[in-house]
Amino acid sequence: MSRSFLYLLLAIGSTLAFAQNAHAVSAIDLEPASQMGQKLFSNSGTQGMVLVIVHGNKVFIEGYGRTSLYSREKPNKNSFLRLCSLTKIFTTDVLAKMALDHTVRLNDPLQNYAPNGALVPQRGGQPITLLHLATHTAGLHRELGYPPNGAAHFTYPDYALRWSWLPHQQLRWKPGTIASYSNIGFDLLSDALASAAHKSYADLLNERTLRPLSMWETTFYPSPAQCSRLMTASIDESPCTVTANTEGSSGLYSTPVDMARWLKYLLGTGYPVQPREAQDVYLMPNQLVRIDGLNYAGDPSGIGLGWVHVLPANDPSHLVEKTGGGAGFLTYIAIHPASHTALFVAVTENRRPSATHFNLFRASNTVLLDLVGAPRLPEPAGAGKAHAKTRRGANASKSANASKGANARKGANAKRNAPAASARTRNKSARVPGKTAKKTAPKQRAPLTAKPTKKGHAAAKPPAKAHSRNRARR
Repeated sequence: MSRSFLYLLLAIGSTLAFAQNAHAVSAIDLEPASQMGQKLFSNSGTQGMVLVIVHGNKVFIEGYGRTSLYSREKPNKNSFLRLCSLTKIFTTDVLAKMALDHTVRLNDPLQNYAPNGALVPQRGGQPITLLHLATHTAGLHRELGYPPNGAAHFTYPDYALRWSWLPHQQLRWKPGTIASYSNIGFDLLSDALASAAHKSYADLLNERTLRPLSMWETTFYPSPAQCSRLMTASIDESPCTVTANTEGSSGLYSTPVDMARWLKYLLGTGYPVQPREAQDVYLMPNQLVRIDGLNYAGDPSGIGLGWVHVLPANDPSHLVEKTGGGAGFLTYIAIHPASHTALFVAVTENRRPSATHFNLFRASNTVLLDLVGAPRLPEPAGAGKAHAKTRRGANASKSANASKGANARKGANAKRNAPAASARTRNKSARVPGKTAKKTAPKQRAPLTAKPTKKGHAAAKPPAKAHSRNRARR
């Protein structure tokens, strides 16, 4: 069976499934979205915002505020923006497709796809698998370390650096036992997928996802014309440049129009449609010792391939979500499967936020659930607060940039192999107890299987020391 024919069958099956369930879903009026978006923007204290909501084939796109500090132009459907960590769900989209067509298996060891001579660490006899990387359970640190001074956002680390770094690491715990957010894990995942496909990851993503969806402006390689349309923040700004070094974790740029196409794909209301396996639950909280850094938008009821599920699948307010942030942006996607409605929001940070503890992600959940008429989520107990950046946080960042001398260098060296923290992530998320109700929990899907594929690349030298502020990425 050819690959194109397989994709056609998947698309037809998903479309029919949507059509069969459509009669049970009442039509949603998107007219109130404009006023809801204005309230969300005003409460956020951010500089600029774009909001995209898709319900079935209905699309709402609106911009608020301004595109940059000194511009009077309002963001629009063609504004260029950074997706930040929403890049990860593009990576797992490719992973799911490659697992379905038997190019890889989710339980393949990362070692299968490592460069020649690079040894991937293990712990407790358990190797790191592709599934561990996609669910933040590989036992890796959040970041590789601190980028060099002057490095643009989402340009560090590169392929050679991360693969020379990895063999020297001791995993923090046995893979599969603790979920702890890791950006470096997703860059390693994209490297593995490229190795299995025998082509660059950028070409692979374009072939498997972006081109079929006509997402022509979603890229790691922005043109001068695209950069001229990039929304910029008034703090934590960074040059518009090539971000292929972090193509698995955070490097994608896009537009509201392209994101509307992406939301239709996720909902199964456009063509093609995403395989359902890409959004399934693969780990339950009670299978893990703890969960760290995955509860910015709500307490996880299940962990998927880059996705977080909030509330059980049979709950009327069940959401599937992904958060992102960095380079002055916060980004977010939330899907309400029961109503076939999804939301995308991106904001740029302001120098003087009016709401220092405003949580954009949870406020966006409220907008989505209010719009579809579903109950609001309960406030998670002890959840970490996520805000674009408080004045206190901004001042702390400036102070960190200004500090020099032997003490600063010593502190940076001590933290090189620790999970990186910045002003944005100083409010660390609380540890989530591994408990969930058995009767109402989403059903866990067995990992997809396929035969492994190997390809080798030359291993690089160990990384040089680098000292700078951390580029925070959610």
